Amino acid sequence: MRAEDPRPVRLADYRPSDFLIDEVHLDFDLEPSATRVTATLKMRPNPAGDAGAALSLDGDELKLISAAIDGAPLAADELDVSPSNLRIANPPRGPFELTIVTEIDPAANTRLMGLYRSNASYTTQCEAEGFRRITYFLDRPDVLAVYTTRVAGPKDETPVLLSNGNLVEQGELDGGRHFAVWHDPHPKPSYLFALVAGDLGVVEDSFTTVGGRGVALKVFVEHGKEDRALHAMESIKASMKWDEEVFGREYDLDVFMVVAVSHFNMGAMENKGLNVFNDKYVLASPETATDGDYANIEAIIAHEYFHNWTGNRITCRDWFQLCLKEGLTVFRDQEFTSDRRSRPVKRISDVRNLRALQFAEDAGPLAHPVRPQIYHEINNFYTPTVYEKGAEVIRMLKVWIGDDAFRAGMDLYFDRHDGEACTIEQFVACFAETSGRDLTQWMRWYGQAGTPEVIARTAYDASARTFTVEATQKTRPTPGQPTKQPVVIPLVLGLVGPDGADVDLKVGGEKAGPVFTFDRETLRVVFEDVAERPVASLFRNFSAPVKLSSDLTNDDLLFLAARDSDPFNRWQALQTVALRHLVQSTDAVREGRSIAEEPRIAEAVGRAFAPDETDCAYAAQVASLPSEGDVAREIGENVDPEAIHRARSELKGRLRDSLGDALEAAFERLAETGPYSPDPASAGRRALKVAALDLLAAGGARTGVERAHGLYISAGNMTDRVMSLQVLSLSATPEREEALADFAQRYGDDPLLMDKWFLIQASSPLPDTLDRVEALMAAPTFDMKNPNRVRSLIGAFGAANPTQFNRPDGRGYAFVAGVAAELNTSNPQVAARLLGSFRTWRALEPTRRAKAEHALRALASTADLSPDVADIVRRALAES
Repeated sequence: MRAEDPRPVRLADYRPSDFLIDEVHLDFDLEPSATRVTATLKMRPNPAGDAGAALSLDGDELKLISAAIDGAPLAADELDVSPSNLRIANPPRGPFELTIVTEIDPAANTRLMGLYRSNASYTTQCEAEGFRRITYFLDRPDVLAVYTTRVAGPKDETPVLLSNGNLVEQGELDGGRHFAVWHDPHPKPSYLFALVAGDLGVVEDSFTTVGGRGVALKVFVEHGKEDRALHAMESIKASMKWDEEVFGREYDLDVFMVVAVSHFNMGAMENKGLNVFNDKYVLASPETATDGDYANIEAIIAHEYFHNWTGNRITCRDWFQLCLKEGLTVFRDQEFTSDRRSRPVKRISDVRNLRALQFAEDAGPLAHPVRPQIYHEINNFYTPTVYEKGAEVIRMLKVWIGDDAFRAGMDLYFDRHDGEACTIEQFVACFAETSGRDLTQWMRWYGQAGTPEVIARTAYDASARTFTVEATQKTRPTPGQPTKQPVVIPLVLGLVGPDGADVDLKVGGEKAGPVFTFDRETLRVVFEDVAERPVASLFRNFSAPVKLSSDLTNDDLLFLAARDSDPFNRWQALQTVALRHLVQSTDAVREGRSIAEEPRIAEAVGRAFAPDETDCAYAAQVASLPSEGDVAREIGENVDPEAIHRARSELKGRLRDSLGDALEAAFERLAETGPYSPDPASAGRRALKVAALDLLAAGGARTGVERAHGLYISAGNMTDRVMSLQVLSLSATPEREEALADFAQRYGDDPLLMDKWFLIQASSPLPDTLDRVEALMAAPTFDMKNPNRVRSLIGAFGAANPTQFNRPDGRGYAFVAGVAAELNTSNPQVAARLLGSFRTWRALEPTRRAKAEHALRALASTADLSPDVADIVRRALAES
C-alpha cells in the first residue's frame, strides 16, 4: 500500500471552519490542456472558529499562478503552497477578498473529478471533494456561499456554456471566443458547483410551479440524440409536480437543466439547477431502451431533482451526515416510483436490492453504520448502507410515528433548516417534536452497523383463545463494534384466520396494532379472543430492515402465499419456502445426495402464470426464485457458489418440467399485440413473459432455447431483444453465439447498447466466461477510460457472476484485483468500486476464501495504491 496512508477523519473531531466564504466569483478561460481559473472569494473569519488561525485551503494537483488579498499580490514568503494545499499564515482578521489564479489540465484529468474534458466537452464532478481540483478552497460542505460564474471558450467548440443558477449575461469576445455569466442566488457548498461546456443539442420545455413561477426546462444531449431525451423531460415535469403535491416543495430558479455525458463516474449529480447525468440515465427510445431503462431514468431523474430540497437547499454539515441527503432522497424517489407505478412491485424490488447489496455489505468486512464515525476516503462511503439502509430507516420512522406526524416533521425540517448545513440530530429532532416521542434510542439505527436478526415464535392456546407472538432481536458483531444494543423496530403484524381474513387484534381488552414497538431484546404480545389458530403475518410491507427467522411451517407460509392481504408478505412467504428448499438442496449437492422434491413450490409459482392473472408485474416477482446471492446470504458461512448454482438450476428445471404447458401458454398469451409502450402495465406483461421464457429455457432445454431465439429475431422492442439474449446467454448453444454476433453487428455504433452486450456476456455462468471477458477487453469497442464500459464488463463479472468470479482456481479474484490495480492511478474511484465484489469473501468455503485473500493481499502489496483503493483493501482484510 502507500507508504504513508492518509490520516483518518473522525466525526468526533469535527469543528467549524475558521473562515467563511460569503461570495464566490469564478472566471473560467477554457483551454483543453491549460484552463485558467480565477477565483475571487469574499471571506471573513468565522465567529465560531479559532480567531488566530491560519487560512488553510484544500487543493488537489493544482498549479498556482498567483494569489492576492484585497488586490495586493502575495509574495512567495507569505504563502505555503503545494499542489494539495495553500496556507496563508497571517490572513486579515476582518472581512477580506482573496483572489486565486490556478491553471488546470482538463484533458489529462482521467480521474473524472473536478473539471475534465471528454468527447470534446468540458464537465465537472465536485462531490465529494472534486472542487479542490479546480481552485484552492475551503472544500467542505458546511461552507456555503453565493456563486457567480463566468465561463469563456471558443464559440465553435463550446457553443453551449452552462453553470449553476440563472443566466444573467452572455456575449462575444475577441478571437472567436464567447462567454456566459451564471448567478445562483442560493448559498451552496462547493460540492454542488457545476460547469458544462461543449457542442450539445437541447430539448426544451417549461413548467409552471404551484406558486406561478415559470421554469424553463432544458435537457442537453449529443447532437442527433434529442429524440431520446423526451422521456427524461417528461420525468422532470412529473417529478416537479409530485414534489409539490406530496412534500409541498416548489422549484426556486428560472431554469432547470440536465446534461447527459458519456464519461461519468456516478449515475448522476444533483448540482444546483444543473444536474449532470451519466447518459445511460437520460437517453431512451423504444428501439434503444428496455423497460428497465425507462423506469430507471424516471427514478434517477426524480432522485436528482428531489435533491433540490433534500441536499441542496438543506445540505450536510459534514460528510458523516451523507445519509441526511442520500437516504432521505432515496426514500423520496422510492415513494415517487411507488405512486407512479405499482407500490407492491416497487417495495419488492427495493427489498430485493437491499438484501442483495446492503445486507451483504452488513455481513462482510466492509460493514459500517448508516452514519460512520470514521473514514479514510469519503468516496468509499457512497454505499448501499448510506443510500438504501438510510432510506429504510426513514421509512421505518414514518411507519412508527404515523403519516401525519411524519409529514409535519418534514415540513418543520424544511422550514427550520432551509439554507443550512445540518446533522442527523437536527433532522430527527423535528420528528421528535411533531410526534411527541423520545427518539434517543432511534438514533442507534444511525450508529450501529449490521443487520438486526429477529427470531419469532408463535403459540396458540385454544382453551384460552389466545395467540402469542414472541420475538427476540440481536445484531452480530461487525468491524469495530463487538457489542450491539437493541434498536427500535416497528413490527407491523397481522393475524390471518383460516378463512383468509385478517383477525381483529386485541391486547389487554383493547384494540391493538398493527404497529408494535419492539425496542428490547424480547417482545411478547398476547392476542385475545382468537377463535381459531391464525397464521402470523410478520413485518408486513417489510416494516423494518431485519433478517427474520420464524417457526412458521411451510404449510403456514404457503397459506400466506395464497391468502395474505399484504402483497409483500404474500411474495415473501413463497420466497421463504423456496429459500429453505434451496439451502437444503445446496447441502445435498455438496454431500452428493439427491435433491428432495417440493412440488408445492411449482404449484404456487404456477399461479403467477394463470390466465386470470391481471397484475403481471407482481406475478413476475412471484415467479422469480431467490437469487444465488439470497441463498449464499442465508447459508452465511462456508459458502460454495457452484453448489448453490447447481441447486437453483435443478429447481428451475423441475419448475420447467412441472409447468411446461402453463409456461408455453403464458408466453404465447403475453406476446406483443401492438406498438411498444413503456407504461407499467405493458412492462409488467413483458416481465411475466420473460419469467416464463427463463423457466422454459432452464438447463438449455431445446424448446425454451428455440423460443428465446425466435423472440430475439422477431423482437419489436429492445426489452424483448435484450431479455431474450440474456436467456440465451445462460446456455452454450449455437443460438447464443448467433444472437450475440447479430447484436454486435446491429448496435456496434451505440455505446449504451454495447454496454448491455458486454454485461450479458460477463454475467453468464458458463465456464468459458472469464476467457471471453479477457478477450473482450482487447476488442476495439472496449475502452478502459470509460467507466460505463468498465462497469458493464469487469464490474458485471465481479458483482453479477457468483460462479465465475468465485472460481475455485482463484482466477476470477486475480482478474478483478488486477484490473483494479490497473485503474488505481487513472481512475481510483472506479477501481475501488470494482473491489466491492470482494465484500463477502470471508463467507466463502476455505479454498475460495484463501484464493480471494491471496488476491487482496497481492493487491495490498502494490506500491503507491491510491487512498480509494488502499482504504477498501485495508477494510476488506480487516487491517487497522
